[in-house]
Amino acid sequence: MPTIVHEFAWPDRVVVGTVGLPGSRTFYLQVRTGAQIVSIALEKQQSALLAEKIDEMLDQLMSHEGNPFSIPTNTPVELVDNEPLDQPVAEEFRTGGMSLGWDPSTVQVVLEAYPLVEVDPGIDDVPDEELLDAILQEPVEMLLVRMPVGTARAFAKRTREVVGAGRTLCPLCGDPIDADGHTCTLPGSP
Repeated sequence: MPTIVHEFAWPDRVVVGTVGLPGSRTFYLQVRTGAQIVSIALEKQQSALLAEKIDEMLDQLMSHEGNPFSIPTNTPVELVDNEPLDQPVAEEFRTGGMSLGWDPSTVQVVLEAYPLVEVDPGIDDVPDEELLDAILQEPVEMLLVRMPVGTARAFAKRTREVVGAGRTLCPLCGDPIDADGHTCTLPGSP
């Protein structure tokens, strides 16, 4: 069966946002072009790493002599997007693997996201090669997003802000404080 590719070559909007309260948020990468919207779930750590790697890539490209790709140092003001996710949020898949690349012919950051491959941990009698085949099989679907450099810089900035907007940390023990309270465990306490 061929892979379903949700492709966005020049998206109107590409953002990471959340649904839920801090401490139990679900992170989504949402892309929109016109009426086409795709939302995929991802982990908070995946979101943070994605923002970090996009900024690293853009900074490295910017350091080329003369900045030939006109990479912005900061997020262009006109590209700041602080709006919530488009509703309703319909999860296409939960992200397993992602790849990040650069297309110099279009001067775009290229993001690919693939669904999480779930393998039943209770199956002990499956030969290793069958397990490997299940993991390496062609994905059922994927998300392919091409972002112009300014959009990519804005995406990374917003993603860092969303990731950082979680629960506040306790000044005494450093653990997150939940909305319904917090029991502090001080170092050296039993």
